[in-house]
Amino acid sequence: MSSHAFSFLFIAFLALTLIVRFWLASRHIRHVMQHRAAVPAEFAEKIPLAAHQKAADYTVARTKLGIVGMLVSGAVLVGFTLLGGLQWLSVTVFNATGGGMAYQLGLVVAFGVVSGLLDLPLDYYRQFTLEERFGFNKMSKRLFFFDLVKGVGLGAALGLPLVWVILVLMEKSGSLWWLYAWFVWCGFQLLVMALYPNLIAPLFNKFTPLADESLKQRIEGLMARVGFASKGLFVMDGSKRSAHGNAYFSGFGAAKRIVFYDTLVSSLAPQEVEAVLAHELGHFKLKHIVKRIVVMFALSLGFLALLGYLKTQLWFYTGLGVNPIIVPGQSNDALALILFMLALPVFTFLFGPLTSLSSRKHEFEADAFAAKHTDARDLVSALVKMYEDNASTLTPDPLHSAFYDSHPPASVRIRQLNLAISQ
Repeated sequence: MSSHAFSFLFIAFLALTLIVRFWLASRHIRHVMQHRAAVPAEFAEKIPLAAHQKAADYTVARTKLGIVGMLVSGAVLVGFTLLGGLQWLSVTVFNATGGGMAYQLGLVVAFGVVSGLLDLPLDYYRQFTLEERFGFNKMSKRLFFFDLVKGVGLGAALGLPLVWVILVLMEKSGSLWWLYAWFVWCGFQLLVMALYPNLIAPLFNKFTPLADESLKQRIEGLMARVGFASKGLFVMDGSKRSAHGNAYFSGFGAAKRIVFYDTLVSSLAPQEVEAVLAHELGHFKLKHIVKRIVVMFALSLGFLALLGYLKTQLWFYTGLGVNPIIVPGQSNDALALILFMLALPVFTFLFGPLTSLSSRKHEFEADAFAAKHTDARDLVSALVKMYEDNASTLTPDPLHSAFYDSHPPASVRIRQLNLAISQ
């Protein structure tokens, strides 16, 4: 393929992606606003009109901000590639470092810093304007920037050694480097999953053992019924950042721990908390977590194999506006990594509904599991409260939802549970 042909292909896919994303967002806004005036019939006795309209307004505001973010990210992408931003950054870092591995790691760091700074204004606006307007922001500006510093530090501590190993493999291990890198990548992902509950998560939140003895006994009874062993039950101080609530479990083997947001525990009745946890345990017992990990690893193997081919093709670099540095002994592997990361979403966006379809299937299965091991009516009432508390729209555009939502729409999900109740 020639560089001009690849440039044209990249521009065509980028334009198509932006057009589809804008069209989906516009559909979503119109659909939500058309149904703003009245609560859907199946929720009329459970959700006040004011809460329904707040959810509609929140959804529209988030979607409009998403359109702005889409346009900004599109402009940044073109700036980095076809307009020469990454080329300039590469030459600047090369001149500063003199080449070698210092240049490659320096380029990755410089790209990460520039990208983070470009993302910061929208992230700040989202937290302190949009979330604040709808009453969800509980984070101080000091905590926002403190989290940012900790996140950057953690990313550097974990990410830079990984990038260094990958770059060394790309340079030193021959044509099958991508296979060796895949093993390293999989091991890294599993290591992070193992370290997250006890070492990573406590850097950002405080976890205290569940103090409500009656709720604790109810949950332990559920775990005994479904055969789930846990290292402990914890409540996380999510309310210091957001009013949104959730529950999850993390870790492997005997180190698995169950975590509830404090906002969830305070807003739901004990039997509703039990039903929500039963749904999460359903994901574990039905092997959804393992299946997702397997799919993630399989996709990463395919993408690394593709990168193994592309990094040897001059048109891949020049077609995206970058001229590799031609110096004896100098590798351009960092350039290849960054360009691949920038270009891949452009060519894969239209496959999004396939991922959502699989995730929705798992959600239905987890709901059915919860209905089997707890009272389905408790899960329905919990979901209604969570939709209301999180201002999640009850009337999403179906096509927008198919592209973006990992969970089925509220009406479909609750309809399925009501069928289980009636049987």
